[in-house]
Order: sequence, then C-alpha cells, then structure tokens
Amino acid sequence: MQFELKSKDAQSKARAGIVTTDHGTIETPIFMPVGTVGTVKGVHQTELKDEINPDIILGNTYHLYLRPQIKILEQAGGLHKFMNWDRNILTDSGGYQVYSLSGRRKIKEEGVKFKSHIDGSYHTFTPENVMEIQRSIGADIIMAFDECTPYPCDYNYAKRSMYMTHRWLRRCITHLDKTPFKYDYSQTFFPIVQGSTYKDLRKQSAEFIASVGAEGNAIGGLSVGEPAEEMYEMTEVVTAILPEDKPRYLMGVGTPINILENIALGIDMFDCVMPTRNARNGMLFTAHGSINIKNKKWEDDFSAIDEMGITYVDTLYSKAYLRHLFAAKELLGKQIASIHNLGFYLWLVREARKHILAGDFTEWKNKMVKQMDKRL
Repeated sequence: MQFELKSKDAQSKARAGIVTTDHGTIETPIFMPVGTVGTVKGVHQTELKDEINPDIILGNTYHLYLRPQIKILEQAGGLHKFMNWDRNILTDSGGYQVYSLSGRRKIKEEGVKFKSHIDGSYHTFTPENVMEIQRSIGADIIMAFDECTPYPCDYNYAKRSMYMTHRWLRRCITHLDKTPFKYDYSQTFFPIVQGSTYKDLRKQSAEFIASVGAEGNAIGGLSVGEPAEEMYEMTEVVTAILPEDKPRYLMGVGTPINILENIALGIDMFDCVMPTRNARNGMLFTAHGSINIKNKKWEDDFSAIDEMGITYVDTLYSKAYLRHLFAAKELLGKQIASIHNLGFYLWLVREARKHILAGDFTEWKNKMVKQMDKRL
C-alpha cells in the first residue's frame, strides 16, 4: 500500500491524500460503508458502485467467520469474489463485536472465548487465529485484534486493557510475518490505538502504535457513548503523535458533523453503521439537517426526497411516497433511505476533500456544521 499526501489545510489539520492498493486508489478523506456480513445492508452491489460510489467498503471478521464461515470464503477465492466487489475492502478484526457480546465472552491473555450470537456455540479468537481468518477473508486492509474498552471505563482497567492490546499487537505482527497472503494481491495491516478517554493513556498508546511503523494506523475505542467533545479531545491527542505520512483511520465514527470535525483534526478514514442503521429507522441526513421521514408532516409533501439529487433515489421519489413506504413497513422504504444516506455521506467527504484542495476547508466546514445541526 502507498499513501501520498496531496494537500494540507492551513487553518486546521485536515489533509487530502491518495491511498493505493492492489484493488485501486482511495481518495482521502473517505467514508467506508459498512458491509458487515458481505453486504452493505439493503443495497445491491450495482447501486453501491454506480450511485454511492465508495472507493472502499468494510467487512467484519467476527460475522463472516460465523457465517458463511471461512471455508466457504476460501472456496470462493476470498470476500471480493464471493460478493462480486472488485474495489477495496477493509476488515475489522472482530474485537469490537466480541466487546459488544459483554455477557457472552471471557477475555484472557491468550485471547477471547465467546459464545456465538447465532447458535450459542463456543469459539476462541486469539491474535494469531484472527490474522489467519483475515488472510482467508482477503481484505486489502486488515486490522489488529484489540480489546475495545467500554465507556465509562475505570482508569486501571483501561490501562491494563491497553497494555494487553499492545501485547496482542506484537503477537499479530509476529504471526502475520509467518502467514503468507492467500490470494494474488497483497494486504496491509493497521494497528489500533486504545486508552479509553484518558489523555495520558491515549498518548502512550499512540506512541507505542507509531513505533511499530505500520503502513497505516487506526484509533479505536471511541464513539462508544462518550460525549463528542471527549472524542475530539482524544483524536487531537493521538493525531499529534501518529506519523503524518501514514493514513489515519477513526473507527466507528460517526454523525456527519463528527466526520467533518474529525477531518479537521487530521483523520483520513471513517466507517459507521449510522447512515444505514438510521435509514432503516426512517432518519435521513441532508446538507440542511436531518429528517424523520415517519413524521406526519411529510404525509402530503410531494417534493423530491432531496433536491440535491446526489443519488437517483433522491429525485425519483417524493417525501410523501417514502413516508408511505415506512408507514406500510415496505422493504423498499429502507432501501431508498439507505441509498440516500450513504450517497450523502460519500458526497460530504468528497466535498470536504475538494475544499481542502481549494484551501477553504475550515470556512466551509464551519458553515456545514451549523447547517446540518437541525431537525427538519
């Protein structure tokens, strides 16, 4: 993988760059739609490619390991071929999903023993086998196996957890060095900074992660319920330490406003289930604020879903029609809303990139943050 910085904003730490892998280029800052089980929920690959047009999407190690299982993915020739996606894929290591299972898992130095949410069967994830699983899934960017701490989190627990994440990182790297690529393209490994919401721990973790000299770095353990201000504070501490010439990925963030604020703090890559999950609940994001399409006020509003027309659904259907689909519990409603929201998220980061390159990002960002902070 290569990363080239194209431009830096004078008034903030925002940057525009290009990541190049064997599956093509990724223009940063980028938002990566989440395709947990090998599908971006409710969206065909054709719509994903032609309308939403992301350079990279996400898959999830935990979910794919349980279903369809690794042997099927290997027989298919990896996740790209299995889902017929010829652009970039990043896989999360499953650390966060295992963290979400709180009552159904045991964390030890060796790894994590957990109970499947599907059939209750027991499994163990270790840094070593998670690296092997990610080799088999075959994503272009693969993540370290880490422990994600909850919020709020006791200082001593956060510290112990961070040290274990660091020890696990060493094991991930040692094992990857012995485990060849499975398919005819290379993979890039990103370690993950932890440390909860404690500045000194975040600083320590960022220094350790930076010392590893990986091709890119991620920040984990945020967007787990802490106030936005704390998230920005932690991002700022970490980006000041992580190398400037490597891409920085903030995991699981966030709202459109969170994304713009973190771009201003020097983040290059984002992923979040919010655009699709909120879409399925009838919440639409737009450049002028958010819409709850289930509200009665849209019942007889025959204007386009979004006049900006970023994706074809925005002008093809009216707000009244979309509200009707949600009221009737029709699947199409969720699909339309998902395509709209993902299209908007990708438009937002691409617009941010244009403004970074043009040199007026900060002014535009401040205007957009004000504009989007409304309920329509």
